[in-house]
Amino acid sequence: MSTSLINPYEGLTGGQWLRGNLHTHTRFSDGVRDTQSVIDDYAARGYGFLMISDHDVYTSRTDYEKYDAKGLVLIPGNEITKDAQHLLHVNANQTIRPIAQRQAVIDAATSDHSFIIVNHPNWGRDFDHCPSGMLRQWTGYVGMEIYNGIIGRDIGSSYAMNKWDIVLSDDRQVWGFANDDSHIAEDVGLGWNVVYVKNRTVEDVIDALRYGRFYCSTGVEISAIRVEGMRVTIETGNADRIVVLGKFGRRLAVVNDRRIDYNVTEPRGYVRFECWGPGEQFAWTQPLFVSHYGSAEYV
Repeated sequence: MSTSLINPYEGLTGGQWLRGNLHTHTRFSDGVRDTQSVIDDYAARGYGFLMISDHDVYTSRTDYEKYDAKGLVLIPGNEITKDAQHLLHVNANQTIRPIAQRQAVIDAATSDHSFIIVNHPNWGRDFDHCPSGMLRQWTGYVGMEIYNGIIGRDIGSSYAMNKWDIVLSDDRQVWGFANDDSHIAEDVGLGWNVVYVKNRTVEDVIDALRYGRFYCSTGVEISAIRVEGMRVTIETGNADRIVVLGKFGRRLAVVNDRRIDYNVTEPRGYVRFECWGPGEQFAWTQPLFVSHYGSAEYV
């Protein structure tokens, strides 16, 4: 039985990396600034895409026509909040009723050709806004926030790699996202997603996010991701250390360098790469799954 890697980064040629944020609030919910001011701020910082995600307030493509995009790709969506766990509704085509049984919300988004990201799983006094049991039970969501910026000034943990590894270890293809969750100007630029696109369009950005053609970051820049057979090369501009993790969060390798060449020998599961920089700066790749021809694919 031959082995290969299910690689979301296949074919990174002829395009560009584009930085963006998917979790942003304005005065239409509990943010303090108007929408144009928020757009202006992100554009001035060199972002390429942005989604306004007010609580249970849908921002549509038509709504964006009221504003000067300043070159940003603006993605329709909202944050589904009422009565249960918070979910980002990305590339929304309509409002989805915030049903307390969130699987129904996820199903509705999937039927509408949009998708769901689970927000800040480790928010709250018990670090459990979204329990791992729910994350393992739910199906059809595209990813979860493994970093949420404003939890750093709230209660709980900004980081949720623990729950990510729990779900990935169930052989689930779930992507990791980093978002600001910005409410005030000081929240901007805490965490972001860097997608690889051929064109600066909503369709290309959504395609990259849906299929894992991106990495997320709080400051480390990944300059290259190459996969040749079972060998993975990661190059960065400013990492001090790169850590390879596998099933159940086990550390498989550590190098104190800006680059790593890693030969995947694990018989099953996944590998993902964390790039650690100075201070509290990180970057996280998406997982690459070990596949055996003749066995079931990951879902």
